[in-house]
Amino acid sequence: MSSIDLPSDVLDAIAAPPEDREPIVRQELAVSLYREGYLSFGKARELAGLSKAAFHRLLDDRKIQRHYTEADFALDVEYAQE
Repeated sequence: MSSIDLPSDVLDAIAAPPEDREPIVRQELAVSLYREGYLSFGKARELAGLSKAAFHRLLDDRKIQRHYTEADFALDVEYAQE
């Protein structure tokens, strides 16, 4: 596992209770990386530490469109035909 070191004064500057700061940073990073196409939905959800439904709600709240490729569609069609 890899980690990112944040300066303590930056983490302390987040206007949230100390126990909420890491989850906030993880969710913000996950949303940003997903929005920019650097992470898939599944990996971004994993980084955020959220269920599929909760990550969908978070993306909805932020009005972030889902990435859905032709390959994703083909997999869905294949699955539906089984």
